Amino acid sequence: MITTASLKSSTVKDLTELAKSHGLSGWHSMKKDELIRGLLKLTRKPASKPASRAAKKARVAAASAKAKKHSPIKLTKAAPSKTKLNPAQAQRVARKIHAAHEKREKLKDLAAPHRNGTAKAEKDRVVLMVRDPYWLHVVWHVTRTTVMRAQAAMAEHWHTARPMLRLIEVDAGPTTSTAEKIVREIEIHGGVQNWYVDAPNPPHSYRVELGYRSAGGKFFTIARSNMVTTPAPGSSDSIDENWNAVAKDYEKIYALSGGYNDERSSGELQELFEERLRRPMGPASAKYGMGADRLLNRHKDFRFAVDAEIIIYGATSTDARVTLGGEPVKLRSDGTFTVRMAMPDKRQVIPAVAASADGVEQRTIVLAVERNTKILEPMVKEQNEN
Repeated sequence: MITTASLKSSTVKDLTELAKSHGLSGWHSMKKDELIRGLLKLTRKPASKPASRAAKKARVAAASAKAKKHSPIKLTKAAPSKTKLNPAQAQRVARKIHAAHEKREKLKDLAAPHRNGTAKAEKDRVVLMVRDPYWLHVVWHVTRTTVMRAQAAMAEHWHTARPMLRLIEVDAGPTTSTAEKIVREIEIHGGVQNWYVDAPNPPHSYRVELGYRSAGGKFFTIARSNMVTTPAPGSSDSIDENWNAVAKDYEKIYALSGGYNDERSSGELQELFEERLRRPMGPASAKYGMGADRLLNRHKDFRFAVDAEIIIYGATSTDARVTLGGEPVKLRSDGTFTVRMAMPDKRQVIPAVAASADGVEQRTIVLAVERNTKILEPMVKEQNEN
């Protein structure tokens, strides 16, 4: 109940709030005495029922506001403000995210660049070679289709996948069965097609697996290599610093990498050597079998090898441009040229094209050559034969 005494004991601010809630007109310009008189007049007037409800609601709201005013302050955590980027800033952020994504995918991509002009279809290949007792050299070629197949097979795990080389120790044992043990996994990256791997505790036999491993440990194998055996320390010097030196010691590298072993021989290993040497090696057992025995310190040293090359020569204008099989040919000062090419056991169709300096005239000559080598069984005489 509002009385004169209770109003006089209230502050001007409380009286102002009370006058405002009761709908006292002109309350904002009244002094304390005027507010008291005005409020007393309002309380003495009989109020209609709806007005009483409104006054009751107003009093409850005023009391609630007063209680909140004098209650302890509660600190609440403000919601983080969302800074809106302008279009230029949004584009810069999008470009950075896109560049980071492209870099990550490029490092993950093991696919080799497509080689134009290759006569045979590309295929996946992992070749392991021995460099010395403590180092192995891995060379691989992976097609785009294989990488896409790995991505589809790994599904959601592909986002965390990383390209890996898995080094596996092989123990042939006294029986025909073999036991394999994973030594370690080496993280690699796209953009390269070879890797050096240190091989502990020689002599040991190894093979490698090329594939992807997800963050959860799932490993998807793309290809497995041939098996090699490292020599004992001191039995072999450093062999291969890079492929520029392979031509000199390729027989030794090929033999140590299992190329002459019938159980371990790999057609992919021979194919890799022929690509790097840019000439055919021929059947290993017939061409270099005895030489391999010598290289591996065995008792036989008899060796016989026959190979063939094709020499293509011609002449044209001194300022013409000549290609042979799609490759440019260097002319001599008089317009003549000579090219030596490998002659593998197959039929070859070699187009020779000459174009005038102004590009107006072009002439083409197609050569078709074929080699068919026959290797007869060796004849070995007994020591007492004449």
